[in-house]
Amino acid sequence: MPAVTTKMTTSSWRAERNAHSLARLERSLPEVFPTGVRAHAFALPLLPATPRRCIESYWRHHIVRADRLTRALCAIDGAPSGWTWRLGDEAGGPTSFRMPPAPFREKAYSLGPGYCCVCGQPVFRFGWHRDLWGDGKCNARAGWHASCVAAWKFWTQPSDHLRALKLLQLRRCAATGRRLLRTAEVDHRQPLYRVWRDHRDLAWPQLLAFWGVPNLQVINRLAHVAKCAAETGERASLFRGGSAQLGKADGASNDQGRAVS
Repeated sequence: MPAVTTKMTTSSWRAERNAHSLARLERSLPEVFPTGVRAHAFALPLLPATPRRCIESYWRHHIVRADRLTRALCAIDGAPSGWTWRLGDEAGGPTSFRMPPAPFREKAYSLGPGYCCVCGQPVFRFGWHRDLWGDGKCNARAGWHASCVAAWKFWTQPSDHLRALKLLQLRRCAATGRRLLRTAEVDHRQPLYRVWRDHRDLAWPQLLAFWGVPNLQVINRLAHVAKCAAETGERASLFRGGSAQLGKADGASNDQGRAVS
């Protein structure tokens, strides 16, 4: 009997909360709004209370789509003239090759409010990437697209999105082809130290693919340990050969137990 009471109380609380959220959302929701986002929001157990939260939730739940869209937005204009991928820059550049290159986050190339600091494209209402409302006005209070926020978190913390990547692979280990176990981990197919060593002269939008879906895989832990061990041996041999620049600003080496290599 107590369990039934708790369930009813939770259900009542949820219904009351959603009623308040719906009333607030209806007051602020414009007539023109992305159809897919609207459908997503109304299918959630807890309805977001504002249009911006609806959009943020949509991209969090469609992280692979956010990754692809953000890389496509970056490819529209490409990197600003004169920019190169470098490390340890005091003007806001990355200090490690593990961080994705982002020219518009650097002070020298920042476009200011109203433009996304990841892709460099205009930001419109609610952090959307297209001007669905036809007024041609950038959102002067925004510095990110909602999709680019989700993609950036995906690039820098891919292990947080293990479930989405597992679904892409049909729950099969990318290294062995066997079923993924509960201890499976996210890995970069092409290690990021090789990207810095061999591919850093590629065009910026192409570089971003090394942090996104094209270069991410889920493999079982034993396969990941073996892969990391081989990569650690390769890096050690490079250091012995005099390639000290490889590890500049990277900090610790790629330990076998890391969740992402």
